[in-house]
Amino acid sequence: MHLWLIHPAYELHRDEYLHLDQARHLAWGYDSVPPFTSWISWIIMQLGNGVFWVKFFPALFGALTMTVVWKTIEALKGNLFALVLGASALLFSGMARLNILFQPNSADVLFWTLFYYTIVQFISTENRKWLMKAAIVFAFGFLNKYNIVFLVLGMLPAILLTPYRKIFLSRQLYWCVLVALLLVSPNIIWQIQNHFPVVHHMQTLASTQLVHVNRSDFLKEQILFFAGSLFVLLAAFISFFTYPPFYKYRLFFGSFLFTLLLFVFFKAKGYYAVGLYPILLAFGAVYLEKILTGGWRYYLRSLAIAIPLLLFIPMIKIAFPLQPPAVIQQNAARYKALDLLRWEDGKDHALPQDFADMLGWKELAFKVDKAFEQIADSSHTLVLCENYGEAGAINYYSAHKNISAVMLEGDYYKWFLDDARLLKNIVLVKDIGNPDTALTKERQLFKTVLPAGAIENNYAREQGTRIFVLKEYVDSMLLKEKIIALRNSQ
Repeated sequence: MHLWLIHPAYELHRDEYLHLDQARHLAWGYDSVPPFTSWISWIIMQLGNGVFWVKFFPALFGALTMTVVWKTIEALKGNLFALVLGASALLFSGMARLNILFQPNSADVLFWTLFYYTIVQFISTENRKWLMKAAIVFAFGFLNKYNIVFLVLGMLPAILLTPYRKIFLSRQLYWCVLVALLLVSPNIIWQIQNHFPVVHHMQTLASTQLVHVNRSDFLKEQILFFAGSLFVLLAAFISFFTYPPFYKYRLFFGSFLFTLLLFVFFKAKGYYAVGLYPILLAFGAVYLEKILTGGWRYYLRSLAIAIPLLLFIPMIKIAFPLQPPAVIQQNAARYKALDLLRWEDGKDHALPQDFADMLGWKELAFKVDKAFEQIADSSHTLVLCENYGEAGAINYYSAHKNISAVMLEGDYYKWFLDDARLLKNIVLVKDIGNPDTALTKERQLFKTVLPAGAIENNYAREQGTRIFVLKEYVDSMLLKEKIIALRNSQ
């Protein structure tokens, strides 16, 4: 299904190119994410780096999330109806949108759901081995995305409000915490050695993206993610207070509230909180199975299973890149009504941002290849970009082995420093407006500055980004050192 949800007009997403590039620079951490995604990227690279495998793994994580929901339903004594309802509620939701992109988000939801599952098992069996399993799941979730810290921060006060607070007196709990810390310690050490780039990343995120997040929009998105299965979530909340077998699981209700409040306070993006819901769908499905029995209620089961699908169908063409850009633009009103045209800059555009981020990359790589071929001494040539999407896409699609595109920020800057080539020439990818009046400094430093094309796709987020060939650096200072000095001065 996930392979079918993307129209052939679209390419990979800008974030996917960055994560795929990380496979060539394995480390215990990166400026924007922990290392788990790079491990999956390395596997994808060994499998040939094809688009099928790029899309396979987020779909796999979605399927595994469904498996964990099923195991939770079984642990809660649910039967076939609850299993089918849980699957329908999860599959026909915003999760399908999340799982079409190779990002840490799919695995993040999986690890949240798996962590909650270990707590369900701990409560139902009172076997403390599940605490150790929870610690291991947390560690892998942390190595995938730091977002899982909010799960723990939200669960702690919820536990304190229940009889399970006695667990804080258990020595075994602190052994579990120690194991978790040992497993994540390589990443923490990497953060220390690199002066905590995650702090800089979060500050940049807050100032450039989260500043445009409206708290009411965040709450609205929570409803849209599971619009077709809201009745299942509502059933879960009701069950914690009306269904005696679920009384002992009330901490999940408190954990949901505390975690959601944390996200609202920090003005998080809507999808950060998606990991809260799959476990609640399991509770809701089992509860509905218990109350929809006997007489006319039994016949409501078919309707309950059908509702998520019936409400998902009209959302398919809007929530997924199933139509080419021109068709979307012709039907812009329906996208605008759902506020899907608003980008991170707080403004409305022709396409949803995620869709625009999946266009223009092959065109860019092709034109950079043509520019690269204009330089005879290509082994001493650098492809310098403005953002990670450009650099990653060029590295993914380029036909030239000597090309290693970089930028002067984040992970790409570190990889640039590791490159020992003596640089003489640059293929510059930059959004500079009028090419005739731009690059004044560059024209003084290189013997030749030639325009070499631009991204012409009107629907691409990178539309108008230009390519230049800068030949034969004339300064006595090494070009690489000059670039480093320029970056430091910024």
